Amino acid sequence: MRDWLDALVACEESATACVLVTLVATAGSSPREGGAKMVVTRDETRGTLGGGTVELLAQQRARELLEAGAREPAQQEFTLNDALDQACGGRMTLLFEPLYPARLGVAVFGAGHVGTALVRTLEQVDCRIHWVDSREGMFPDPPPGGVHCETLPEPASAVTSLAPGTVVVAMTHSHDTDLDIIAAALRREDLPFVGTIGSGTKRARFLHRLQDMGLGAAAGQRLVCPVGLSGVGGKAPGEIAIAVAAQLLSIPLPEK
Repeated sequence: MRDWLDALVACEESATACVLVTLVATAGSSPREGGAKMVVTRDETRGTLGGGTVELLAQQRARELLEAGAREPAQQEFTLNDALDQACGGRMTLLFEPLYPARLGVAVFGAGHVGTALVRTLEQVDCRIHWVDSREGMFPDPPPGGVHCETLPEPASAVTSLAPGTVVVAMTHSHDTDLDIIAAALRREDLPFVGTIGSGTKRARFLHRLQDMGLGAAAGQRLVCPVGLSGVGGKAPGEIAIAVAAQLLSIPLPEK
């Protein structure tokens, strides 16, 4: 049973805080062997420690840690006696490990030279990266560790599934594709940064087309084009990546 591992991956991809609960030691009779695990979020549980009262108490304890914003692991021992409605007489020692997503989540659209340079730059810092392109075979093999790569015929379709708080950077091989991505992102009010690589001319053209889509006000207030801190680096992919990464890292984000 590896439900807990699938759950950890799902929590990472959806930027969901969770607690990994591990049965680290047993004495006497217990419903599961040492090493059993479950993942507890604020809303659900995956995996099992054998059911019963201890599992329910462990879920409660895990959610208390999340509610308190606890960061340090905690350990607790349970004796399986009548008080817990379990009379087998054994003991279970549980380790609670709170796990929180990186505060910065970045959706990079485009796996060309600049997009690749940006991902390579960002993978060195604590952030979640969702990398999207429409073309097969564009991503490195193997992909960078911890980067979720997705090949989609219509990259803009990925915008609806982005976790709230994700910052969006469009730098595909097509201005029309960039526009579709930007329009989809501007329709969401929970994405704090929506930007695209380009020039002042591209920005003016996009603003005009977004106005025709009914997004003129949102575009005027939120569209960042060109992306990247002014005066940082030049036009080489690595230099652009540094300027964009610096801008993204300066975005104020709410605490998780």
